[in-house]
Amino acid sequence: MADYTSADVEMQLTRLRAACLALPQTSERLSHGGPCFFIREKKCFVMFLDDHHCDGRLAIWCAAPEGAQAEMLETEPDRFFRPPYVGHRGWLGVHLRTVTDEELTAIVTEAFRTIAPPTVLRLM
Repeated sequence: MADYTSADVEMQLTRLRAACLALPQTSERLSHGGPCFFIREKKCFVMFLDDHHCDGRLAIWCAAPEGAQAEMLETEPDRFFRPPYVGHRGWLGVHLRTVTDEELTAIVTEAFRTIAPPTVLRLM
């Protein structure tokens, strides 16, 4: 059961939107039951999850560079987790209430860099 309010959800989604939509050629749309962020309307790099399948988490699932998931799970298991469905591809789950704005921006930017094609990366 989730231990946060709808105001918490809105605040975290606002933070996430600011970080994701500041990146070039990104957009937001509903996908997989929640807000997701895409590059060129095609490639998802971050998904916002609010109590997904009653897991009690206010979190994101995001693309991550090779090896990052294993490192984060080992060093900071209170803040990061292996998400279902996409975890086997190296994606990282992040508890949003445990990261600062600066950390969230860095995580989202790294997810973007992991997924974006070279032509989009040159726009950064």
